Amino acid sequence: MERLNKIRSLDELLREAERCRNCLLWNERTNLVFGEGNPNAVIMFVGEAPGFHEDQQGRPFVGAAGKLLTELIESLGLKREDVYIANVLKCRPPNNRDPLPEEINACYPFLKKQIEIISPQILCALGRHAAYVLLGHTVNMNTSHGKYYQVDGRLVFVTYHPAAALYHGKLLDGIKKDFIELKKLYDDVIQQKEEQNKKGEREQLSFW
Repeated sequence: MERLNKIRSLDELLREAERCRNCLLWNERTNLVFGEGNPNAVIMFVGEAPGFHEDQQGRPFVGAAGKLLTELIESLGLKREDVYIANVLKCRPPNNRDPLPEEINACYPFLKKQIEIISPQILCALGRHAAYVLLGHTVNMNTSHGKYYQVDGRLVFVTYHPAAALYHGKLLDGIKKDFIELKKLYDDVIQQKEEQNKKGEREQLSFW
């Protein structure tokens, strides 16, 4: 799908999400937090749910956790505008409580469609709720963080949520080390893409 078509498809999905009444969270939100970034992103980051600042601004990861995520993205040699950032839930749960199963079920079709449109090679699950949704089963973060899994032809990389890393200081070192592993994975994916492009160019030249 071309970039312009992706932008149009995401905009249509945004309008659909704004009309969603499949759970009660819509009634308490200030703003829908749909997601933002590069529609052609190689990496898509998926968090848990909007917090206070995100709800106020209608953008994902804009508070302290967002600042840390931006720094971590930059450690990959990328900028925020190079990646795509979204959450499992598009509306803020009251008092930042954990998402309820029915809320996840209501919002999942929007996340699934976002992933289909953007078609990233790498999905980075930020925290256990995102990991559960993207992997399809619960995970032990202590043993799963810093690792990646093949799911439906995509690589799902699991790490801590930046907010958890800020709250629990011992996790901060862990998430930074995880992003070192994520950079290796990203570099491998980029190298493979470049090799495939070169192969395609050679085959095209040989055809002529």
